[in-house]
Amino acid sequence: MNPDLQGRASAAAKAPRIAIEGIEPQVEGGRFAAKAIAGRGCPVSARIFMDGHEQLGAEVTWRLEPEEVWRSLPLAWQGNDLWRAELLPPHEGRIQFVIQAWLDRYASFRHDLEKKYAAGQAVDLELSEGEQLLREARQGAQGEPAAQLDALLGQLAAEQARDGRVALLLAPATLELMQRVEPRLHRVRSPLLSLEVERPLAGFASWYELFPRSEGAQPGVHGRFEDVRRRLPEIAAMGFDVLYFPPIHPIGRTHRKGPNNSLQAGPDDPGSPYAIGAEEGGHEAVHPQLGSLEDFRALVADARAHGLEVALDFAIQCSPDHPWLRRHPGWFSWRADGSIRHAENPPKKYEDIVNVDFYATDAVPSLWLALLEVVLGWVTQGVTLFRVDNPHTKPLPFWEWLIAEVRHLHPEVIFLAEAFTRPAMMARLGKLGFSQSYTYFTWRNTKQELQEYFAELNQPPWRDCYRPNFFVNTPDINPFFLQRSGRAGFLIRAVLAATGSGLWGMYSGFELCEAAAIPGREEYADSEKYQLRQRDYRAPGNIVGEITRLNRIRRENPALHSHLGFQAYNAWNDNILYFGKRTADLANFVLVAVCLDPDNAQEADFELPLWEFGLADDAAMGGEDLMNGHQWTWYGKRQRMRIEPWHLPFGIWRLHPQRR
Repeated sequence: MNPDLQGRASAAAKAPRIAIEGIEPQVEGGRFAAKAIAGRGCPVSARIFMDGHEQLGAEVTWRLEPEEVWRSLPLAWQGNDLWRAELLPPHEGRIQFVIQAWLDRYASFRHDLEKKYAAGQAVDLELSEGEQLLREARQGAQGEPAAQLDALLGQLAAEQARDGRVALLLAPATLELMQRVEPRLHRVRSPLLSLEVERPLAGFASWYELFPRSEGAQPGVHGRFEDVRRRLPEIAAMGFDVLYFPPIHPIGRTHRKGPNNSLQAGPDDPGSPYAIGAEEGGHEAVHPQLGSLEDFRALVADARAHGLEVALDFAIQCSPDHPWLRRHPGWFSWRADGSIRHAENPPKKYEDIVNVDFYATDAVPSLWLALLEVVLGWVTQGVTLFRVDNPHTKPLPFWEWLIAEVRHLHPEVIFLAEAFTRPAMMARLGKLGFSQSYTYFTWRNTKQELQEYFAELNQPPWRDCYRPNFFVNTPDINPFFLQRSGRAGFLIRAVLAATGSGLWGMYSGFELCEAAAIPGREEYADSEKYQLRQRDYRAPGNIVGEITRLNRIRRENPALHSHLGFQAYNAWNDNILYFGKRTADLANFVLVAVCLDPDNAQEADFELPLWEFGLADDAAMGGEDLMNGHQWTWYGKRQRMRIEPWHLPFGIWRLHPQRR
């Protein structure tokens, strides 16, 4: 016979006999870490199968870096070759894991014996084979398992009755013992995969954005950090977790922008906070009119005492007055005539901003290290969340490197990507390590758009690499829907954001239903980006009470702690979005119905998802209105709703299965 042919046949016989496919979670075959939350179960699953009818065993083996010890978690067979386990990460950090599978000889024997015995067939030979398997296992066993096998073999020898011997061999304790000591035949391992485990605030939080400079006690007076401290109790009372500031650094004077982005600024105009850097300092400094670093640290500490964490804007851009231009001119792009290249997004020009050049000759690695030093410096001031401005316009290798370096030292740090760009880029930023991202939610308004978008975020690859933060507005975005929808429209967007994702945010003024816009554009008139804007937060018509209630509902219902778990249900009206969120054990099941029409009452027949509880179509189900506490009992699957947006444009109902 051809020796080469013999060699190929021998090599084929050594190839893995067991297939492991469709492992979840994974991102690009393990190139990137999938996302997980400390203390929250992370489902791990795979399709595992082999030829024939033998029984398999499988487990996920994992370790939390930098630990050396690997832990094992059995995978349970779910049917149709699907195996699953729930890994519970103990704390933040990087987890490595592999899935292993093998032929389980004793489980296969036990499966066949059980079927033959139940069918009344003769099993004498099988009983002998089972005893032989025990003896073979005893040869390699030591310690307590060896003693247990000796005892079991003694019981078999003493037991004369066939039924008694069958019972001993089929006992769950016998199977568990054999799975501990029996060789794992044809064992195969998956590639090494990883999870990036972050603290719970990375997946569940309510963000509130404000400009500290607008919090002055008197109209026209520049606010200070101490003025923000006076507002902390009311922000905390609304139920927010994160207090986010646009840049708080010194603002350049060259080409400073005036009101409404005008090219001429008056002597008292504060300018755009995104024009970072002046004589007083750059990214490491605070604007002197806001206070000192000591004042900032006091604000951070006071915020934490109120249950709030402070997030800072990390905007990698400079005013022409930034100290870096004098100290490190080689970090910037210069034009042929020797002038600095200003930031542009043609046809838009930002004369008050210049960008660094990450790959300039003098920039590698000194610029990269300086930016890392900026982030780490603010971490030492107590900042553990960063909203990153336009990360999609900066090199992807830079973000992968910087986030990994920061997390290595401070795994508690959270990064939010402010990236309104192409889907592939938004997903890639999540893969590189960004904890959260702004989203397209702002421009999803119809029932079909919302259902499709919420469902898309629940599917791979988004599910494993991307956490959406549903901001209802930003200083840059005054959505057309809010401009024309009145108070009801603000409530509609608030409930969609607060229940659609575990992460949502609002820019101050939203609670006052501010909507004045530059005609024909999604921009605020008299934008706070260019001027002070003091507010009366108790003005009539505000929705502070409703926002407070929504945040309380979110906290009290674990089903709403993530964007995952969205399920649309039937409501026969295109102006009513109706969906559910639930925990895996169904202990917390929340239904949300939102009237998407801010002007008119809408009615619909809808289906109560009794089938999710295994109930008949005519069963009873308890309901509770989480906005007002009212409780009732529904009877049957088919129900009807009416929503009047001038009262409240939505309903949030918690289900309570009736005891039989």
